[in-house]
Amino acid sequence: MPQALSLVMRELGGEGPPILVLHGLLGSSRNWQSAGAAIAARGYRVVAADLRNHGASPWDDDCSYAALAADVAELVGRAFAGPVHLVGHSMGGKAAMRLVVDRPDLVSRLTVVDIAPRAYPGRLRAEFAAMEALDLSSVTSRKDADARLSAAVADWGLRQFILTNLGQDASGRWRWTVNRAALERALPEILGSSLAVDESWGGPTRFIRGGKSGYVRDEDVAAIRGHFPSADVVTLPDSGHNPHFDARAGFVDAVLG
Repeated sequence: MPQALSLVMRELGGEGPPILVLHGLLGSSRNWQSAGAAIAARGYRVVAADLRNHGASPWDDDCSYAALAADVAELVGRAFAGPVHLVGHSMGGKAAMRLVVDRPDLVSRLTVVDIAPRAYPGRLRAEFAAMEALDLSSVTSRKDADARLSAAVADWGLRQFILTNLGQDASGRWRWTVNRAALERALPEILGSSLAVDESWGGPTRFIRGGKSGYVRDEDVAAIRGHFPSADVVTLPDSGHNPHFDARAGFVDAVLG
């Protein structure tokens, strides 16, 4: 496995069996505070990580799933006494799939949220282009940045998600808090599958998909079970790509059920 970085983690509450959550591309552990608290209230210790090049974790040019999995393996060894229930959303789900193949000893149960073990070509390229085109040196406020992004990213919710990665340095200058350049260069790999055709893990696995999302299609189920023969698939019919926001109560039940 590649050289691991030491990830920043966020304790989301609770005591009991450990659940480790991995966010998606351009996300962070902050996205999981409400859902994490809801899971913790059911008797679990819930921890969310900032993956490399995201949140408060270190940056590196290597954005491969092998590298992401190595980081998570280091975190599990550092922060937990034994294997964890690993929950991964979108890109984090692909990293979680990579980890259970590379280090099956570290995972007791796998939950993959709205992503399948396949490639997703073409996703998010326009959003990254809009981020690159935004002249941060002339941005005066978050509202100003939102207005400037609106022509390229029409969806209000998606713009707000992108803008969670906009912060100010000690001098008050606006900057991206993700390693935008490295992530954009690595998009072909990030959008690809994290597994080879013949790789599999036989442990307890659940895939949770949003009924309004389209990221996990009916025709993906055969590939899911080819890689994860014990997997079941739970659909939350009223949810999009973010069921931890869109259908929180059903999501928590699906994670713990």
